[in-house]
Order: sequence, then C-alpha cells, then structure tokens
Amino acid sequence: MVFIGFISNLALAQTSVDATSILNLDKMAQINQGDSYVTFPFDFGNIEPLMFEANVSPSFKIRERKDSRLMGVLTGQIIIRMYDETSYPVRTPSYIPQITFYFLTGNKQASKKLTLFGRFGHHSNGQDGTFYNEDGAINLMTGNFATNFVEFGLIKSSYSNHLNAFKFFKSSVEMHPKSWMLDEMQGKYSGLRWHNTFIAYKLPVDGDFNKSRKANFSLKAETTLMLDNVNNQETFDIKRLNASLTFYYHPKFLEDIGLFVQFYHGMDYYNIYFNHQIDTIRFGLMTEILRF
Repeated sequence: MVFIGFISNLALAQTSVDATSILNLDKMAQINQGDSYVTFPFDFGNIEPLMFEANVSPSFKIRERKDSRLMGVLTGQIIIRMYDETSYPVRTPSYIPQITFYFLTGNKQASKKLTLFGRFGHHSNGQDGTFYNEDGAINLMTGNFATNFVEFGLIKSSYSNHLNAFKFFKSSVEMHPKSWMLDEMQGKYSGLRWHNTFIAYKLPVDGDFNKSRKANFSLKAETTLMLDNVNNQETFDIKRLNASLTFYYHPKFLEDIGLFVQFYHGMDYYNIYFNHQIDTIRFGLMTEILRF
C-alpha cells in the first residue's frame, strides 16, 4: 500500500507539472496583446520631459468556448503622454483600435505550441489640422495623423522544466498600404515592418502546481526593422532599426501590478512624432494579469 501510494503521488505530481506547462489560446492572446502601463515622471534620454506616459489596452474576446482553436480579440488601445510643461498638457494621444484573430495549431495538450495570428488596426491622433506648419516643419500640436495596417505572424511557445519558465518567440510582418495612410506620410512613415519578439516568464518555485501562479520576473526583447524606402535611408541605416528591452519584476505584496525598467532605441511610436529618433531608459508600473 505504501508503494502504491508513492507511485500514485509521483504520477499526480507529474500530471500537475505537465498541466502547468500547457498554455491555452487565451493566454497566448494575453501575451501578444501586451500590458497596460504608466511610467514614472523621470527617465534618462532624449525624449521630451514627461510627467508620465500611459498605455491603456483593454481587450474583449470573441470565441465560441474556452477550448476553441480560433479566437478574436477586440482591443481599444490608447497611448497618452502628459508633458512636463506649463499646465501639464496631454497632446495628440495615439488611438490604436484593432481586431486580432488567433488560430492554435497542433495538439492542444502539447507544451510546445505554434499559434498563427492576423490583425487589422487603425492608428490616428484625433487631430484635423494641416500636417505641416508654415515653416515646413511637421505640425506636432494639431497636425492630422492617420494610417491603417494589417499584421500577420506566428507565436512559438515552450516550457522549460529546468528553468521553470515559459518562453515565447514571435515574428510578424506589418503592412501599411499607401492608400491607407495620409498622402503627407508616404515616404516618411514606414509602411513595411518586420517585428521579432522574445519573452521569458520565470515562475516562482513554491511546489504547488495546482495553484494559479504569477511570474516573479519577465524579460521582453523586441526589434522592428523598417524594410521599405523611408526618407531615402540607406539599406543598412541604423535608423531603420527599433529595439527595446524590458525587465519586469512582480513583488509578492502587490496583486496585479509590478515594476518595470525599459530601454528603447528608435523611431518615436507616438503618432505624429514618428520623425523623432529617441534613446531612453524609463521606469514605471505595469499590469500583469497573466496567470500560469
């Protein structure tokens, strides 16, 4: 009886560990859609002085049932910057509503998975002024910025027993057809981009595999390469590359938020500010609702 009990407990433990390593489509979508965050009013680099930058990204799922292979996600993403100036203005927020469809391939119970996704999105700043000022400079205050885009890609996921961590690799191509963007933006705003992302989530070692757990640490490395003709740049111009590295830490005494530090290099992603090149290190708070 002791021997049978030992074997039963061992089998139960193995089943629990294996179950931990299985990700459903819901979690894959959460990882790809990103998290909401707010930055602290201090950073290092050449970005304009800010009180904060906030990314608000609520998502609404469209699916038949929880174990569906196909799922849609509606996201009303908004990025806001409050500037450290007189009256602390909030200028030209980025509105990025989008719909994304995910399809899970292969065996649902496998620890290694491949997920395909396609996205249609819109990016604008809600302004209706002329794109240029009278002096020929881009009108950052009230200039109209608008583009539509599609993105197609894949996400590969795996679980490491040795590291007790989940790993993800995402690669995608994003396209902004010329007819989908303002005439003034053509040749200045990249309409063909190649994105690559690596993410790792380190889980706590608490021995309880039946309990939903939050990652103690996560690391995200992202690159974007602009492939089309932008401002007559050379093929291997460093300005074609955007790169970021984000380290996230979740203290035990916090529930759904944690601390992050991020390094970013490349084109400014804040709508009509795209012509700026920024290098910055910043700190802030980030939501983390993902449970494993």
